[in-house]
Amino acid sequence: MTQMQDMPSLGAAGPPADPGARVLWKVQCRLIPFMCLLYLLAYVDRVNVGFAALQMTDDLHLSDAVYGFGAGIFFIGYFLFEVPSNLIMERTGARVWIARIMITWGLVAAAMAFIRGPWSFYVLRFVLGLAEAGFFPGMVLYLTYWFPPAYRARTTALFFTSTAVAGVIGGPVSGLLLSLSGVGGLRGWQWLFLLEGIPSVLAGVAVYFFLTDHPADARWLPEADRRWLIDELARTQPAVVAGRPHHAALGRALRDGRLWLLAAIYFLMMIGLYGVSYWMPKVLKSLTGFSDLKVGLVVAIPYALAVVGVILIGRHSDRTRERRWHVAGSLLLAAAGFALIPWCASPVAALAAFSLAAIGVWSAVSPFWVLPGEFLRGTAAAGGIAAINSLGCLGGFVGPYLIGLLKSTSAGFPGGMLLVSGALVGGAVLVLRLRADQAGGALGAAVDH
Repeated sequence: MTQMQDMPSLGAAGPPADPGARVLWKVQCRLIPFMCLLYLLAYVDRVNVGFAALQMTDDLHLSDAVYGFGAGIFFIGYFLFEVPSNLIMERTGARVWIARIMITWGLVAAAMAFIRGPWSFYVLRFVLGLAEAGFFPGMVLYLTYWFPPAYRARTTALFFTSTAVAGVIGGPVSGLLLSLSGVGGLRGWQWLFLLEGIPSVLAGVAVYFFLTDHPADARWLPEADRRWLIDELARTQPAVVAGRPHHAALGRALRDGRLWLLAAIYFLMMIGLYGVSYWMPKVLKSLTGFSDLKVGLVVAIPYALAVVGVILIGRHSDRTRERRWHVAGSLLLAAAGFALIPWCASPVAALAAFSLAAIGVWSAVSPFWVLPGEFLRGTAAAGGIAAINSLGCLGGFVGPYLIGLLKSTSAGFPGGMLLVSGALVGGAVLVLRLRADQAGGALGAAVDH
């Protein structure tokens, strides 16, 4: 079969003509929609606190600083268990471990309906982070089992669009659930947590029966297709990339400065991503005075635009084999959006600024996650990807907490938005310090000095 040098699109309406691409198209059709559903559910359960806060903070008398800390403490639990979780998945297989993650996080997410004050809020958000730890890096690792490197930005982009789609769907649904206040003696935010946690438990059961751990186990592929895929993955993941050895051992990977630089970049990116997720509903409600349902509908607009951006940037990054400028350019666009928010005098202007921020920060993610695979494989890939994600996701704690803290001071929301903008500019600068390989965009040997 061909080696797919022209990289035919996997997003076409029907199977590609190229035999190899047709195999990958079958894999994509089997795995990506289901993985997107899983991540959509995970992301809704992670960020629905932003919508719940429209009622919950008043009901429970939570200050903005308390809310920001509680929203962000999720990532402390996530950080502590992220690397062990991914290493366990490498041993047990995705089918068992992802099912475990989804069932436990769904139960904890539903239990959020019963918080009574700051400490129960903190504890359950922390435990939710422990429960979900390893899911996203596990899925990124899982994609490396099925897709050659040249296709990973687009497949990661398709997978990651589910977080933006979660905003498109989750916003209106969350607004509708908030309107159930009084039904059965529960407030709307309690119904939100209950009814958005249960689907994750059910999906976890489905994972056990649907996911396939490795191509060798894919009985849903013809034997010839299965053999081609195994050979192609072996061919495109050699021991040396860009003249430097892959790190087959996690200890060696952790001594590589590139891993820590990527973690720092991701940390700054996540400050922006969760700045949008956790605070956009409250900012837009304060500007518009809309009902909770209308806020949910309006919030869907930036997420819908982000879906388009993620797909276009991921495809263009694969087509050009370039990663650094795609990440940096997207982060600078997001930084511009956040910098404009404090100066927006109307709801329409604020919505446009949040849309720029959402498009930029979401579009940066898929080309970013191609970079670790250029020098990590095996156990190093499992642990290294988890290390980058867990350390980087601490930005999801720092960002929301600082925004809430600043809002409680004279700096208000403008100070928080400008802080996020500065973090994203810093992330873009660090990305551009990565030296691109002369052969065409793979992560190079080191950081430029």
